[in-house]
Amino acid sequence: MMKVVASILFFLILGGLTPFPAAADVCDNIKQVAATLPKNTSSSPLHFATTTFGQAPDIVYALALCRGDILNDTVCGNCVADLFGKISNWTLAPQQKCYTAVSYYAGPCTLVFSGDDILAPSNTTAANGDDPPFTLWNDKSIPGDAGEVQLIVGLKQELLVETVKKAAAAEPRRFATGIMDSGTTFPPIHVIRCYFRYETYVFYDSLPMVQIGASSAEAPAPTPTTPAKRRMSKLWVIPIVVVPLAAAAAFLCFIFYSPWFKRYRKGSKRTQDLLQGDGKNSDFSVFDFEQVLEATNYFSEENKLGQGGFGTVYKGQFPDGLQVAVKRLASHSGQGFTEFKNEVQLIAKLQHSNLVRLLGCCSQEAEKILVYEYLPNKSLDFFIFDESRRVLLDWSKLLVIIEGIAHGLLYLHKHSRLRVIHRDLKPSNILLDSEMNPKISDFGLARIFISNNNERNTTQRVVGTYGYMAPEYASEGIFSIKSDVFSFGVLVLEILSGKRNSGSQQCGGFINLIGYAWQLWEEKRWIELVDASLVPKSHSAEMIRCINIALLCCCNAK
Repeated sequence: MMKVVASILFFLILGGLTPFPAAADVCDNIKQVAATLPKNTSSSPLHFATTTFGQAPDIVYALALCRGDILNDTVCGNCVADLFGKISNWTLAPQQKCYTAVSYYAGPCTLVFSGDDILAPSNTTAANGDDPPFTLWNDKSIPGDAGEVQLIVGLKQELLVETVKKAAAAEPRRFATGIMDSGTTFPPIHVIRCYFRYETYVFYDSLPMVQIGASSAEAPAPTPTTPAKRRMSKLWVIPIVVVPLAAAAAFLCFIFYSPWFKRYRKGSKRTQDLLQGDGKNSDFSVFDFEQVLEATNYFSEENKLGQGGFGTVYKGQFPDGLQVAVKRLASHSGQGFTEFKNEVQLIAKLQHSNLVRLLGCCSQEAEKILVYEYLPNKSLDFFIFDESRRVLLDWSKLLVIIEGIAHGLLYLHKHSRLRVIHRDLKPSNILLDSEMNPKISDFGLARIFISNNNERNTTQRVVGTYGYMAPEYASEGIFSIKSDVFSFGVLVLEILSGKRNSGSQQCGGFINLIGYAWQLWEEKRWIELVDASLVPKSHSAEMIRCINIALLCCCNAK
């Protein structure tokens, strides 16, 4: 039994257009479009862009769109740029300088440009010109008897309807995927307003949003038969009844003993295994994947809060009104099930006002999802590295943030029963609640240590963020609680100065903020380190103390 998968994207496209001779100005305009459209498409939240260039009669209208499951900006931009490159390498007819009207449908992306206004809402040109738009979609080409064909056609139409409904409701990406349990191969269908594709393999990089099982279809009307044929038909009654029963029994045996079902049972049991052990938080929940999909509006772009090395974070809301932050781990991120299990078991046992609270998790097939409390003020880097937002944090608030981070680290290193080294402390991993209180987040790289002293550990896999790593950890893989202390020192210097440790443009002759801060400290010019919006009035002693502590935390990196 084959799987037929389908994806739908609603967007304006044209069918293949016949190129015609063009003036040099038109070709130059197309080159200008090629230089800007890939970047505009990849930088758009929807991965969709339109543009016009030039003046009539040489004006060029263009649009590009990446498929809804292509979430990587670079992959999207490269796909559109690659299509322009392929078009430029096509063979030209005599006296033809370039192709002036092209519709190119690639796997991950689509590119259309023309001298006609293809962006006008009134444009309803069919993909196949004057031919019926579904000429390629020929049910007569399906192998099998009439009943089988009717079943496949019925499933196909049901899948089309349900997937279109899902796509139409998925504002604004207008993208949906679906899967059904029986069928055959169909060619892609390109029409003016949508792109519909069938395959017998999963060609999209996401779980199906619509799933349709095999359903019965009405049998074709009976035809007159001779007595001999009627006698023969009676002989078929037994196999007609017995064969489906035998097939059902065989199917059940296949389901329960097949590797697929074993993987399914393992996947469904896997989430429960994450919760084993002592000290589990009684408020911790195991969420169903459908719950998470609905809470995040199917991981829509509007719900996206941010993206890190391990995945994307979305805002979600459950039916009871509870707002959450949903971390969807990327399959290509390198954080596999081990890191996922580590983060779940670790944070579920950590309870402190300066740590982000983990509410639950979800694990289904390749999906690994963490559900956190929602913090409305985003992360610390959103404020301290932005001149307009930085003024919202006066010294008293910054001091509360510094002290809160210190309390959270002290809990991890000393007061928590597990004794945890975070290993990736940085501004983007410090979240702020509604009252701007800090909470340490992202424990995917954290390590538990047993010793009560400062015993060092070594690892062959150095993980974290350069600029916040202690030198001995970055170069030799040696880490201890001092690794977090070093990161804390860097963090405090960044809070005070409003500059990043790495890549700062105003660090004198030093390659990082730490060396620059040491020089200013030794020359008693510490006030030059402090951001202009924090020029001390009555807080000089507190600022000096914070700078001193930060430098002592980073003393090995002078």
